[in-house]
Amino acid sequence: MAETPADPPGLDLTRLRSHLDAELPGLIQGPLRADLIEGGRSNLTYVLTDGVGRWVLRRPPLGHVLATAHDMGREYRVMSALRDTDVPVPDMLLIDHGTDVLGAPWYLMEYVGGVAHRDRQLLEALGAGRVETLGRRLVETLAALHRVDPAAVGLADFGRPDGYLERQLRRWSTQLEKSRSRDLPDLDRLHALLAERLPVSPAPALVHGDYRLDNVLVDDADAITAVLDWEMSTLGDPLTDIGLLVMYTELAGVGGGIIPDAMTAPGFPKADEIVSSYAELTGRQAADLDWYVAFASFKLAAVAEGIHFRFQQGRTLGAGFERAGEMAPILARHGLSTLKEH
Repeated sequence: MAETPADPPGLDLTRLRSHLDAELPGLIQGPLRADLIEGGRSNLTYVLTDGVGRWVLRRPPLGHVLATAHDMGREYRVMSALRDTDVPVPDMLLIDHGTDVLGAPWYLMEYVGGVAHRDRQLLEALGAGRVETLGRRLVETLAALHRVDPAAVGLADFGRPDGYLERQLRRWSTQLEKSRSRDLPDLDRLHALLAERLPVSPAPALVHGDYRLDNVLVDDADAITAVLDWEMSTLGDPLTDIGLLVMYTELAGVGGGIIPDAMTAPGFPKADEIVSSYAELTGRQAADLDWYVAFASFKLAAVAEGIHFRFQQGRTLGAGFERAGEMAPILARHGLSTLKEH
């Protein structure tokens, strides 16, 4: 007698199979199995297989969920819209906005091969020349995203660019308060300085919101096969993306590997090289970049505190969450240092 596949946390495979058979008849051929992909710190990602095909399912985390921070519809819509652009994304197959099947909204997309580079040793093994090429392609793909005409792909109403930075700062401050379990004076100081020094945004663009090396898949030819994790995407200030990429580059390997160390591999572009390459590709000068890097530090600190909060409640899945609480003080100090205040 065949063994019944076990349900991983967050999935009911029986209900899921029934729903997929009804909505996408013929897609699933055999017993459905699922594995949780380790490494994600926000939405949960599973690889599904029936022994023949493979697909990827995304759903929000279990337990304490911050409003708008795990928007399945947003991810599904933007990747569907970008399918025929120069930005590589998976094919979207199905979205379920309800909670009857999995207890939360979820969507299904094609499985795309490739590696999400998080580990310095694995990336370093490619050699400095290939690492430099990959770093350049990472910036080129971000520039391609920022060149997309939102109206041309049906995303003219995907966000409200006017007042974007003010709302972003307010949003992440609110998220931080909802997850606050301790005093963080440096982070509060960083927030106050960001509010005082708010820059004037350039022309708006499609913004990924969490653009970094380990949110793209890379094939054996060092080509980017897919940009993933679009839950924070919107129309807004494109310099927030480049500020975030710079911040991840500057803090790569910090926190005992909580921030992946792959970008410390020899050959990967330094922060100033990333900025100059981006400016050359887009014609956008990264004015007030220090503010954007400091804001990226504040935003990631708010995310880390949300993860820390869920971990304290025992509502995280996978390994590595126990150290999330270390990050907010580190990020606050980096933000203050960037603003020359620490």
